[in-house]
Amino acid sequence: MFRNLRITIFVFYFLSVSAFLATLHYLLAVVEVQNVFLLAVVMTCFSALGAVFMSKLSIDPLEEHVSNLQNLSKETLHELNLPISTIMTNLNMLKKKTTDEKDLKRLKRIDTACAMLQERYNELDYMIKKQTLHEIKEEFMLDELLLLRVDFLKHIYPNMEFNLNLEKTKIISDKTGLAKIIDNIIDNAVKYSPNSNRCDIRLNDHSLHIEDFGCGMDEVELIRIYDTYYQSNDTMRGFGIGLSMVKRFCDSQNIQLNIKSKLGFGTTVLLKFKEN
Repeated sequence: MFRNLRITIFVFYFLSVSAFLATLHYLLAVVEVQNVFLLAVVMTCFSALGAVFMSKLSIDPLEEHVSNLQNLSKETLHELNLPISTIMTNLNMLKKKTTDEKDLKRLKRIDTACAMLQERYNELDYMIKKQTLHEIKEEFMLDELLLLRVDFLKHIYPNMEFNLNLEKTKIISDKTGLAKIIDNIIDNAVKYSPNSNRCDIRLNDHSLHIEDFGCGMDEVELIRIYDTYYQSNDTMRGFGIGLSMVKRFCDSQNIQLNIKSKLGFGTTVLLKFKEN
């Protein structure tokens, strides 16, 4: 598709420039137009007409391509919803009828996998909406969102102890995007706490504190943490894009982001939200 598009644009550009020069030569050498203003108007109209056709040649196929991709994504998303719902419904029925402990453990693992699949579904739905809408904001209770995220992450990190101290807090923000940011921060807290299983989460005065008691960072590392692909520990899993993504999201939502850390003692991430 794009190869043919490049060839079409090249051919049209070559022909339009040739026609422009030929017309200019005709007006000056053959017709011998003396009125400079009239000549400028004619050539400007000619250039504008060429620009309109070139923009249509460039943008229309891309718009059609993006529209087809969006429609395919929406249709795929819709088709995914049914099997996920079916699995979860039947899973709940099996859990009610099963008494064997081994079978219950297996069902719990399936339940966790379904929850993770549902999360990916929600993220895909969010990305599609993000492309079609310039801004996604809603009013919600931040403390309730934190409880949901921690409850989900407990299945992924069963050995982690989450200490919650949450004050009722209502905010207006991008709820799905913020949930991804919270997951990312907590994931970092777990990842960089190999010798600690504790994570404290405190919400008060429209400020969210997520504190770990892991390896921490020194001043040099703190300067570089927002750089894309930077990792303070090359042996850790991941690609180092987490905090860069967190920073971009906070900037877009007018959330103050501050990170305090001490080498060997842990790290605290602070998100300060605007009061409604």
